[in-house]
Amino acid sequence: MKKTIAILPGDGVGPEVVEQGVNLLEVVGKKFGHEFLLEEGSIGASAIDKTGNPLPEDTLDLCKSSDAVLFGAIGDPKYDNDPEAKVRPEQGLLRLRKELGLYANIRPIKVYPELADISPLKRERIEGVDLVVVRELIGGIYFGEPRVRKDKGLTAIDTSLYTKEQIERVVKVAFEMASKRRGKVTSVDKANVLETSRLWRETVSQIANSYKQIAIEHMFVDNAAMQIIKRPSEFDVIVTENMFGDILTDEASVIAGSIGMLPSASIGLGVGLYEPIHGSYPKAAGKNIANPIGTILSVAMMMRISFGLEKEAKSIEGAVEKVIQEGWRTRDIVTKETKKDKILGTKEMGEKIATVQIRRIG
Repeated sequence: MKKTIAILPGDGVGPEVVEQGVNLLEVVGKKFGHEFLLEEGSIGASAIDKTGNPLPEDTLDLCKSSDAVLFGAIGDPKYDNDPEAKVRPEQGLLRLRKELGLYANIRPIKVYPELADISPLKRERIEGVDLVVVRELIGGIYFGEPRVRKDKGLTAIDTSLYTKEQIERVVKVAFEMASKRRGKVTSVDKANVLETSRLWRETVSQIANSYKQIAIEHMFVDNAAMQIIKRPSEFDVIVTENMFGDILTDEASVIAGSIGMLPSASIGLGVGLYEPIHGSYPKAAGKNIANPIGTILSVAMMMRISFGLEKEAKSIEGAVEKVIQEGWRTRDIVTKETKKDKILGTKEMGEKIATVQIRRIG
């Protein structure tokens, strides 16, 4: 198989973790007989510094012409701390999602038994957690118009907007996913208050009629925020709108103990985008301490979703599990039992997983 992959390292620790994802792509390509053509583009604060644009046109063109995108992280304190900044790194990612039609963000949350004790929740509460959040990605309050400041900046307006079609397509992704998992969908909304949520619930209920084998549960977002912590193992597939999904996925990420462990896929009308869910973590940039596992598992999702390479995806996931079972750790996933000589940097963890990958499939 021959595929072109756009590589967007981005900001902060993005380049470091993406480097490990790229190294693994090269290993997988050689061992399974695939040719992955990797082409790099700039995005975010690094792109603003070079071009004044958080998503240069040549980067957008590269992504559109590729078979998939591997993305690192975006964000920089000099923009985060300047509320008057007109151009921001995040604008690049939002535009890229819109241009590629990436309407569904898929975030799996899995607890590895060996890492259960680093979670802030008790072990007995998180044992067996294996859930997926499907978040609508290019609608809602982040994209609705108008969004304006008026009255000399003293009044601000953001608009949440959804159409039935936008809701249908992302909800179908969730139901199809549940049909291959444990057969349960939890739809999260705020239908007791918001018109967009009422349309959401109506649409979900209609689609559920075509999936009689799937159990459907509706839940208000405030209750969902509590239940994800109280009974996380009871969830299978959660589907929700853009802003609710943004908040709930970050909340759910703490269940696994470290946000650095978690991958994501953004899919839609064509090219898929794959990225770890952690941010740019600027304080750690260049220090070789960031966890690359979220990026590496995002590569596994790319193999499965964009390329249909299930064997390759399972091989990557198996290599990660093996490394964790052997006791290797980055700083963020150290446990009381971790030996000092088992603590690795970003580069070393990536190399360890790649070595196990070669050993498992060699």
